[in-house]
Amino acid sequence: MNDFRKSTIYQIYIKSFADSNGDGIGDLNGIREKLPYLKELGIDYIWVTPFFRSPMRDNGYDISDYYSVNPVFGTMEDAVNLIREAGELGIGMMFDMVFNHSSTEHEWFQRALRGEKRYMDYYIFRDPVSGGAPCNWQSKFGGSAWEYVPSLGKYYLHLFDRTQADLNWENPELREELRKIILFWKEKGLRGFRFDVVNLISKPEEFLDDEEGDGRRFYTDGRHVHRFLKELVQKTGIDGMVTVGEMSSTSIENCILYTRPSEKELSMCFSFHHLKVDYKDGNKWALMAPDLRELRRLFSEWQEKMQEGGGWNALFWCNHDQPRVLSRFGDEGKYWKQSAKMLAIFIHLMRGTPYVYQGEELGMTNPGYQRIEDYRDVESINYYGILRKDGHSREDALRILAARSRDDSRTPMQWDGGKYAGFSKAEPWIAVPENHSFINAASEEADEDSVLHCYRELILLRKELPLISEGRIHFTDSGNEKVLSYERSLGEERLLVFGSFSAEEERAEGIPSREEGWERLIGNYPEDGREDGRLRPYEAAAFLRRGES
Repeated sequence: MNDFRKSTIYQIYIKSFADSNGDGIGDLNGIREKLPYLKELGIDYIWVTPFFRSPMRDNGYDISDYYSVNPVFGTMEDAVNLIREAGELGIGMMFDMVFNHSSTEHEWFQRALRGEKRYMDYYIFRDPVSGGAPCNWQSKFGGSAWEYVPSLGKYYLHLFDRTQADLNWENPELREELRKIILFWKEKGLRGFRFDVVNLISKPEEFLDDEEGDGRRFYTDGRHVHRFLKELVQKTGIDGMVTVGEMSSTSIENCILYTRPSEKELSMCFSFHHLKVDYKDGNKWALMAPDLRELRRLFSEWQEKMQEGGGWNALFWCNHDQPRVLSRFGDEGKYWKQSAKMLAIFIHLMRGTPYVYQGEELGMTNPGYQRIEDYRDVESINYYGILRKDGHSREDALRILAARSRDDSRTPMQWDGGKYAGFSKAEPWIAVPENHSFINAASEEADEDSVLHCYRELILLRKELPLISEGRIHFTDSGNEKVLSYERSLGEERLLVFGSFSAEEERAEGIPSREEGWERLIGNYPEDGREDGRLRPYEAAAFLRRGES
């Protein structure tokens, strides 16, 4: 199945999408109610974040029962009805499998705590070393990656929160349990799966101190990860389904192997290098302006090398773990609409499968919270404490959180300009951004020049033009580091794409003239303004030539 090459996938963060029962929390029936909206948008697949039983320490990515639905989000009947109703509209459902770790409230872990060897082997328990943790690895949420259990006299590994214990994929019994989970949901009619941080599942034989970093170089794209994925895919029969792996700190070489069809692992990969170009010295919690030269280099390298190796990229700017891209690389003010459309055009016309994160198609922004009490995310709250401890003032720590928090993307979907943005009739679990009064689906539906209509056009173009879904890609040099450009080609057809990441008018080389037979396929200004190689603020334009002029 190669239909994912011309498809667009929509990510729903269930807690914040649509609340059907008035408790301030999104749910499965809320998604069902909005299926016509997603059909109109042109979506082919919906990826829903975890709604399984969970203590919600990490908003559902800490699963305590993979076979049951968290009552906060609905019932098993609701889940089955969602799969069926989406299918009737021609939309495939993809569920999120969190297989690197489980909640410490999972029955497996609770039995491990009671000393049952079988279940201790489902996790990674180690004896103390020199009276302390087995090694100096750090959790991605801050602090040690090891937690001591006095009753067992051992530590367990948690690369994320201490309530998210890493699973031991070296144990074939554990892998069999995970196979059963996939089959359970596959049999209910799913058409795809998203695998959370799946390139971290294979740990080293020995746990050594990392004198250079936080430990990730020892477990990222680990020694048996490709074997484990091949086995899972083969034993569950999901090779013909759409599958995407979230890859943390991965490499192009590994992503080619993860996604090359002959390897029979996954359809595509998420990689995050392009979303770290505004990390000062590689530190997420240190702010700087985006390095556009590095952004171009990364896009060029990943697009062209994945192409040459036969791999396939997931194309995205936003997800539930990333701040809103418009607040990072665009303009929240004067050029809000233009920059939102520019970012969309630039990413959607690349080689790969585009993902739209809820509200991205409306141009939603970071909320700009002013108080630590406004935040709900465990990582953000942890790092606020770390920043304060490191000497940052309250104001500075909050400024960093406002730019970097995962809660930036988890605010309620902005359906209309009403009190709670049409998300709920009750106060939502997290505050609605004030700009929902003009950034919302209802107002954009009525505006043919809206960000929403631009996304609909892009999604349709991918379906209609094989050049976009199948063509080759080559990054070109615009002669201006603020203007990124690339060319797509298929047979005699060519597509030139330009995106200006600047609030000023910019010159760019390579903008084709009308006389050469190039027509503007899509842009973010009403009129075709190509004059003298100039681009207007945040302008995006794609020029198509159907054959030899």
